[in-house]
Amino acid sequence: MGDIEPGTLAVRRAGPADWTALAEADPIAAAGDPARRASIRRWCDQGLALLVEDTRGPVGYGVLEYTFFEQGFLTLLTVAPGLRRHGVATRLLAAVEAACTTPKLFTSTNVSNRPMRHLLLKAGWQPAGLVHGLDEGDPELFYLCPSENLSRSSTLRTFPDTVIGKESRS
Repeated sequence: MGDIEPGTLAVRRAGPADWTALAEADPIAAAGDPARRASIRRWCDQGLALLVEDTRGPVGYGVLEYTFFEQGFLTLLTVAPGLRRHGVATRLLAAVEAACTTPKLFTSTNVSNRPMRHLLLKAGWQPAGLVHGLDEGDPELFYLCPSENLSRSSTLRTFPDTVIGKESRS
């Protein structure tokens, strides 16, 4: 897929017309998983997905829901495989923090998912719990976003349907 050109990343809320492009950027959906494809379509239809795009189109997305004890929950964050390690996930995580409208934001990831654990810790997220039994032999770690990340983003939360910003990779 190639490198990302500096200054070309933009984040916006995905709409119903974006679901097929997100499915192409998602390695599980692109491999033909019907459940993932249906979830992407539903998330786009409901306005729950934020996407990161460059001049070629979507390169990753995150899903922000409010079903975890009525608090924000980052359900999924994924970046197209050929564009990982270019700052897309960092930009997307910041956009999800900015879009969250509750006082707390949580997420979870498998213990085996070292890249996501590293991303969260680098952004200041704190471990909040561990659940066994969701994926056999791979416990789920829960994380809590630091409140200062949410308050720092409060000016962006008032415009969740517009482009949240452009940023060059760092």
